[in-house]
Amino acid sequence: MRVAIIGGGPGGLYAAALLKRLDPTREITLWERNAPDETFGFGVVLSDETLGGIEHADPVVYEALQQDFVRWDDIDIVHRGTRHTSQGHGFAALGRRRLLEILHARCRSLGVELRFSTAAPRTDRLSHDHDVVIAADGVHSTTRETYAHVFRPRVTAHRCRYIWLAADFALDAFRFEIAETEHGAMQLHGYPYAPDASTVIIEMREEVWRAAGFDEAETPESIERCAKTFADALGGRPLRSNNSAWTTFRTVVNERWSHGNVVLLGDAAHTAHFSIGSGTKLAVEDALALAACLEEQPDVCTALVAYEEERRPVVASTQRAARASLEWFENLPRHLDQPPRQFAFNLLTRSRRVTHDNLRLRDAHFTEAVEREFGCPPGTPPMFTPFRLHGLTLRNRVVVSPMDLYSAVDGVPGDLHLVHLGARALGGAGLVMTEMVCVSEEGRITPGCAGLYTGRQAEVWKRITDFVHTQAPGTAIGVQLGHCGRKGSTKLMWEGMDEPLPDGNWPLVAASPLPYRPGSQTPRELSRAQLTDIREQFAAAAWRAARAGFDLLELHCAHGYLLSGFLSPLTNQRTDAYGGSLEKRLRFPLEVFDAVRGVWPGERPMTVRISATDWAEGGTTAEDAVEIARAFAAHGADAIDVSTGQVVAEERPEFGRSYQTPFADRIRHEVRVPVIAVGAISSWDDVNSLILAGRADLCALARPHLYDPHWTLHAAAEQGYEGPGVVWPAPYRAGSRRPQTGRTDSPKPRLTLDG
Repeated sequence: MRVAIIGGGPGGLYAAALLKRLDPTREITLWERNAPDETFGFGVVLSDETLGGIEHADPVVYEALQQDFVRWDDIDIVHRGTRHTSQGHGFAALGRRRLLEILHARCRSLGVELRFSTAAPRTDRLSHDHDVVIAADGVHSTTRETYAHVFRPRVTAHRCRYIWLAADFALDAFRFEIAETEHGAMQLHGYPYAPDASTVIIEMREEVWRAAGFDEAETPESIERCAKTFADALGGRPLRSNNSAWTTFRTVVNERWSHGNVVLLGDAAHTAHFSIGSGTKLAVEDALALAACLEEQPDVCTALVAYEEERRPVVASTQRAARASLEWFENLPRHLDQPPRQFAFNLLTRSRRVTHDNLRLRDAHFTEAVEREFGCPPGTPPMFTPFRLHGLTLRNRVVVSPMDLYSAVDGVPGDLHLVHLGARALGGAGLVMTEMVCVSEEGRITPGCAGLYTGRQAEVWKRITDFVHTQAPGTAIGVQLGHCGRKGSTKLMWEGMDEPLPDGNWPLVAASPLPYRPGSQTPRELSRAQLTDIREQFAAAAWRAARAGFDLLELHCAHGYLLSGFLSPLTNQRTDAYGGSLEKRLRFPLEVFDAVRGVWPGERPMTVRISATDWAEGGTTAEDAVEIARAFAAHGADAIDVSTGQVVAEERPEFGRSYQTPFADRIRHEVRVPVIAVGAISSWDDVNSLILAGRADLCALARPHLYDPHWTLHAAAEQGYEGPGVVWPAPYRAGSRRPQTGRTDSPKPRLTLDG
């Protein structure tokens, strides 16, 4: 097999060494346009997981790395003159130049041909003359651009400027330091990589960078000013560069990673922000996986497909974490006023890779100090601290999110509603929400939707609220009121979600006469008189909800239903007083809110669910969502339930764990209103992390409560919590201990070679 490798970074070099070690008969040539000792940056951080893979695959490289690694366990976070240290993290770093020297030596000892200061031949020529071409040519990959029509790359530039520098002394921890200057916030990311050297990255928002004059300063002046800004962290020492320049981080994503026998590796295929230290780690892990797949699979094409299938989910997860970390630092000013320890906890958990539970395992002393500052009673996880919402005190921070059952008859809830809501109330959540309850027959999504537009419906809802209050005392039950708008008259979800009924349709109304998707019914544009009628329907339903005994009312202004349809510019194209600017698009939803608030008991809280983005060009933005939340808060909303999307069929959501939480976080800090976070929050560890970091006040979960109606009780049992934040019903107390489970074996190493 003849292998060509374009690019002499760690990923390309390590791939060369592995492939030659696996089969010495392979003819492997690597081209690097720079000289052997010419590189950017300074230190490289590798995780224990990556080092374990290297140890199994090539003990020679592992032993060489071990001799040069600088190891440390602490992270220091310095903000407003206070340093907080979190221990037990475990890092290993060495100089990038030393890493390359080790890999150069290993490649040469194995017989890899290294051609430095030499541009690689054209990729099509290499592809013709070799069995495999590995493009490890970095973030500005020529190979990727040559075959852009196949790889279909997306390169996203972000909002911060940063410069990669070094200091000639070793920091004693991974250090994050914040400097609040007259121009705005700047941050330092620093870590040791040798006994006498540290990497120092200075980062700030583009507008701060320009306001400070860095856009016009020469590099030496920039470096000197950075050293003065962070003189305390550096002990007054200078910073030095290595052809350093201010740049903007770019996230690279490719739809495909291979084309024929050409395959992308490392930064050519994907990038992850330096704040989680994963660029070299990902490239090395790519090399491990690619070498293994070429060894295991019967031919090159099958191997390249297997490589991408194996690596893509791992990379996507890392990129989501990196994006969360990147955005946290982009929006740093949002968090600066947090209490010091909470700020530190927020920073440590920003990527969602570090959570409350594993931080407690790493450093119980630090985590307990954060909990005390937050107000957690001793031994109480954050999720089981009470929260007061207007006149209602919730005993914990868990909300059973609204889940449509589509099982009502003529809008009347049935036994399934009683069992569904009753079981989840018995399951320990602080607040249980109904599905969207419709304010009129025409406002239903499907024939199975529940309503509150008749006295009979209200009577049955009262039976359900009475059950919750009697059998699950301490649990609150809330009702979500809404109107389907243009998304109604459709089949039950499991018969065809959003598909029109084959017969028995009812007419739809909306802000504008726009069908939800091709083939959907076109709604009528609401007249002024009809707007008044619907506003009164909401008020009447709210009055019935109050008499039915609900503790909280949520107005549904999300997911493309009627009120959401007024808020989004994609669905509201009116030219009257209810369309156009955001202020005008808010007018009808606020009128409805005021009408409902007018009949809803004053001591009971009201919340509003919004879609904080439409995930579509020209739609509601995160900035709009802040103003929407601000408007509802000004009218008396006690909390904002922050969801996203489902407004237009052509949306492109960026799914991922807790993916909607950043929108809630922004609203909480900019509007200063309590928020409910929703969306792929799946574990009690997530809930604890989000609450303690101050990103949300309450967390709403749907699917976990479908999987386990007693999710909150089990979360308490798994954490060993037995306090007042959750109470086992007397008949269930025998089940309050977690059952024993069977033994599970650890997975075998990914790639193991003989010595």
